[in-house]
Amino acid sequence: METIRQMLAVGTVLLLLALMLWYLRRKGLARFARATGRGRTLQAVERVNLSPQHSLHLVRLADQGLLVGISPAGCTLLEKFAWESLESQSPADAAREVRCAAV
Repeated sequence: METIRQMLAVGTVLLLLALMLWYLRRKGLARFARATGRGRTLQAVERVNLSPQHSLHLVRLADQGLLVGISPAGCTLLEKFAWESLESQSPADAAREVRCAAV
């Protein structure tokens, strides 16, 4: 009798977990990511927080790179470039180019 009671308790907990996961997925609050990034055309590569309400996002869209600024006023496309040009540069060269462009 005790074993059946324990099995029913475990089954009830698992059923509640499955229902909660279904509800969260339906509301868009829970997502499952793929193990690999192959075949994805849109990928969020990196994010840098500038302040609590401002941030920069580096996004890869197919073979293009996008630098997007986020603020309370909305999103702004700051730069669009070929993704291969970013991969071919060393980090020091990329930083130097950004500093020169900002001046």
